[in-house]
Amino acid sequence: MKRIRVLVVDDHALVREGIRSLLALTANIEIVGEAADGRQALEKVRQLMPEIVLMDLAMPVMGGLEATRRIRKEYPGTKVLALTQYDDSEYVVPIIEAGARGFVTKMSSSIELAAAIEAVHEGDSYLSPSAAAALVDECQRTVKEDKDPYSLLTDREREVLKLLAEGHSAREIAGILVLSPKTVEWYKARLTTKLGIHNRTDLVKFAIRKAIINL
Repeated sequence: MKRIRVLVVDDHALVREGIRSLLALTANIEIVGEAADGRQALEKVRQLMPEIVLMDLAMPVMGGLEATRRIRKEYPGTKVLALTQYDDSEYVVPIIEAGARGFVTKMSSSIELAAAIEAVHEGDSYLSPSAAAALVDECQRTVKEDKDPYSLLTDREREVLKLLAEGHSAREIAGILVLSPKTVEWYKARLTTKLGIHNRTDLVKFAIRKAIINL
């Protein structure tokens, strides 16, 4: 029986080991490699050509969002399944938009994780129940909103936007909002996606137009 070749991407070695252990007894799945960040993931995909990448989201060097976009573009034969501790729409929507074929949380059982891998490998998509609910909520919310991108930001995203526009670094923002620097970097990537703004100058201009900050 041909086994499904899987690459595990997570910046925590213990998590990677745990995933490997969970799937060790699954006869049709083979862990062919591991990576600690998105950049390593791209190199491992090039070298190993896995069929499935289990992708964490918040990682140093290159996050899961950018890595997923790159894999979808550069290695279309490899499919990405997001595997993260977060399950709200702020995480589900952007990774699906980036090209992931599924989304499961790290609280999932080995049975669910294996089922998700098998579904994505067969060309289907897979969303854990909490991720599916978050996606439905997001769709219903955006239908009610106008198309002003600022109206689509969550309260937390607006807080991060204001602090970025005021000139605070990611580390400073993490201290102010009591978040990890990795989580702040995730919010920055999310703002880039929602607002289409890729540099600080345009971000400041946007914040001034919206009266988020004053000169």
